[in-house]
Amino acid sequence: MNLALFKVIMAQVSVHATMAGMRLAAPLLALQQGYSAAAVGILLALFALTQVFLALPAGRFADKHGFRKPFFLSMLAASGGCALALAFPVYPVLCLVALLTGGASGAVVIAVQRHAGRVTHDAVALKKVFSWLAIGPAISNFIGPFSTGLLIDHANFGGEGSTMGYRVAFGLLALVPVLAWSWVRHTQELPPVRAPIGGPKQHAWDLLRDRSFRNLLLVNWLQSACWDVHTFVLPLLGHEKGLSASVIGTLLGIFAVAAAAIRLAMPLVAERLREGAVISGAMAITAFVFALYPFMDSALTMGVCSVLLGFSLGSVQPMVMSMLHQITPEHRHGEALGLRLMAINASSVAMPVLFGSAGALIGVSALFWVVGAAVASGIRTAWFMGLPPRKPE
Repeated sequence: MNLALFKVIMAQVSVHATMAGMRLAAPLLALQQGYSAAAVGILLALFALTQVFLALPAGRFADKHGFRKPFFLSMLAASGGCALALAFPVYPVLCLVALLTGGASGAVVIAVQRHAGRVTHDAVALKKVFSWLAIGPAISNFIGPFSTGLLIDHANFGGEGSTMGYRVAFGLLALVPVLAWSWVRHTQELPPVRAPIGGPKQHAWDLLRDRSFRNLLLVNWLQSACWDVHTFVLPLLGHEKGLSASVIGTLLGIFAVAAAAIRLAMPLVAERLREGAVISGAMAITAFVFALYPFMDSALTMGVCSVLLGFSLGSVQPMVMSMLHQITPEHRHGEALGLRLMAINASSVAMPVLFGSAGALIGVSALFWVVGAAVASGIRTAWFMGLPPRKPE
């Protein structure tokens, strides 16, 4: 990985860390100001909601304008949003800031992934690059909330009930995207790829006519749903088993660490295994762990399940991104990335409500088994992705 690409990845980490820090600070400030849990839930949903509606336009914009212009506009949105929170730390403004920083983070992800895919020229290199890119969110999800929390607690010079600590945090978060832009503003743009002249007008949904792309989206959605199920249902299952909040938090923490750790190893795996083999293997492990999880009664055994699940789910994204760039037209990579991001974020917004209703109806354990069975049903599809079609005998 060259220095220019490293700067691009670190710029993505920075903008995502801004959003992750704001995602911690905004709900805490709303609670301090006396808002209800329902209001906080709405505030948190807004971080993902923008990405549902902006993903496709952001993808088309990246296809048309390249990397720097989308990043610059995202920087303005993220920094401007944090500056608004610094000046007016009230709930309606925090909702607007959630929309701005969430949308900026999603647009940057699309621009960075598209750029990284275009500067990489073979399948093995694609898998390696997207393995490094996949580590970025794990880093930013730690740095953003950790530094924001420290500032809220230790820079609160106004005393109890003051918003000074939050204002200092918002000020720092506003500077981070500007610093990231200074790293990448001279990034060399690749020549634009134009659609074939004279062809019919293309729409994003046309991409779904390609069976390979449909299968890839389906498999990616199943894996993303498993991630959401684990994050949402594990606290409920742990509560049923009598585990403390700190133990449940530790189980979620080691899951995240395992998901990040496996991505460090993925560049080595990329040289030896094709994408479909890795994804189908990950799905098999996920289905197996989901089948066993409800039978685990101790923190130790549930911890083993969390680690295995982190390894399997963490290995999928680099392979998915590599395949996406191989099976979609180069002039439509941004649209394809936007369609994928839209599907995943729409799922993340809707799934907690669906899981809550289903869990109340069929029970927490059955929810693990139903989702595990759905994942198992997609293993065969994942295995044959990337293989040439079999000739009829």
